[in-house]
Amino acid sequence: MISFHLARADNGVIGRDGKLPWHLPADLKRFKAQTIGRPMIMGRKTFESFPSPLPGRRHIVLTRDRDWSADGAEVAHSVEEALALAGNDAAVIGGAEVFALFLDRAERVELTEVHAAPEGDATVPAFVAWRETAREDHPAEGDRPAYSFVTLAKF
Repeated sequence: MISFHLARADNGVIGRDGKLPWHLPADLKRFKAQTIGRPMIMGRKTFESFPSPLPGRRHIVLTRDRDWSADGAEVAHSVEEALALAGNDAAVIGGAEVFALFLDRAERVELTEVHAAPEGDATVPAFVAWRETAREDHPAEGDRPAYSFVTLAKF
């Protein structure tokens, strides 16, 4: 099973300067619960945005740089190589270029819709040709925007 795991603002933004442009503890908790024990496939910039590798998960890093390596990262240079390392069961966690590369292989999207329009430098288009199978809406709290946990499946 190839699944996507991401938070996306209403305007498509998923990141700004290598970070999330919001802080939603419930989203981070959901992300951990959905990815723990699974191999995660990500781009180099996503891996480098973590202060250290996330515990309890393999970090398969897709990069074009043949000389790149980092502690805690398993390096892949193609989609096929990443999937071979993952055993065809992986949580794809970003960034935007990696989501685009795996879009035709993904079977499920675990999306946090962030109901805001922040400025950002990384965007992902809306998921079309997917059907919503679950939704859990949450109101804004203080300076935290409203958000929805959404599960999408391919038609």
